[in-house]
Amino acid sequence: MNKQISLSILDYLGDLDLAVAELANTWRPDDPKYRADVYRQIMMNLSYGYFLYFHADPEHPDWVPMFNPVFMQQPNPDTLYVYSPLRGDLTYRVSGKRGTCHSLIFSTLHGATGAMGTMEEFRNINTFDAKDMDIGPNDEVEIIFSAERPEGYTGNWSPILPDTDTMMVRYVALDWENEVDPQLAIECLDKVGPKHRLTPDEIIERIQAQSRVPANMDKLFFWQQDDVKQKVGVNNFYPHTLRGVEFQSYWPAAFEFEPGEALIVETELPEEYSYWNLQLNDPFFNAVDYVYRLSCTNSHYAKLSSDGKFRAVVALEDPGVPNWLDTAGYTEGTLWGRWFDCSSSPTPTLKRVPFAEVRDHLPADTPSVSPEQRDEELRARTRACQMRRRW
Repeated sequence: MNKQISLSILDYLGDLDLAVAELANTWRPDDPKYRADVYRQIMMNLSYGYFLYFHADPEHPDWVPMFNPVFMQQPNPDTLYVYSPLRGDLTYRVSGKRGTCHSLIFSTLHGATGAMGTMEEFRNINTFDAKDMDIGPNDEVEIIFSAERPEGYTGNWSPILPDTDTMMVRYVALDWENEVDPQLAIECLDKVGPKHRLTPDEIIERIQAQSRVPANMDKLFFWQQDDVKQKVGVNNFYPHTLRGVEFQSYWPAAFEFEPGEALIVETELPEEYSYWNLQLNDPFFNAVDYVYRLSCTNSHYAKLSSDGKFRAVVALEDPGVPNWLDTAGYTEGTLWGRWFDCSSSPTPTLKRVPFAEVRDHLPADTPSVSPEQRDEELRARTRACQMRRRW
């Protein structure tokens, strides 16, 4: 049925105000800076919503940018996320080059992030790392996704269920500069018609759905920061697991300090680990800019103390020691750490100290980092991040 098309597109964007209403679920709902930050986040997620609703469809799959240095509500900075819409009754082939990044992780799901507003609507159907797949001698990778294994097919295969509607792929890199991200294509192997021109009604329906994405994202993620703060207060880590990668555990903390202060993170490391990292998030569950800020580190970049422990300094300004985590002007937010395929899951500590006394709380042999060394560290990070495939 053709509907009368409004002369103003604003008539279809009213649900953006649902995201503004989510200010009530932030830590400072009456703060004008918070409101401005949420408005910016709304624009970010609205643009993400275009890819979600307009780029690909299950019959004509393609990789859609999900989380990265542009769409920043929740990403692990070491990971580039892409996804494609699927249909559980169709057969798909993913093929290309494995690359050399630390992990290539496939997840088939019911529910696309941003299209739903509660975790109850989401279901992780299957997650696996490419390390469990056969890779060709020239780095070739091929995997079939279907309800049943194709007759006579002996290659990599993963089942999808009738309610599967999304495939998410994670490219996890430790050494951003030297690891190579995968090059993958996805195609539907069933006979389908050509991708059709959207009707006016379809376009309007998708615009309206797109306008709900910012609120859906906030409903999915604001509560996670609030939950940490409610359970353990501020400046305490709360080790637990979330839906996502089964072989990964998290250690978040809601952080809080004042100008002229700093926070010192300290932790033992597992005896055996595949990978771990630590990142800063702002109060809205956005990753703090990690292209031009040293707001995260991982098991490749982190410098360990002489006693084998990892220590980092969370501060507004450079403390002149290794593992500075730059908050980009925020004095509150969250820290999120991950133990990935590790033999144990230590719980770190956080200590709030005067900024001028940071060195008094670190081992005496902690090296100094000069402004020149810090500048080169940051420039190397920026180059490495920009060289990664982001979509």
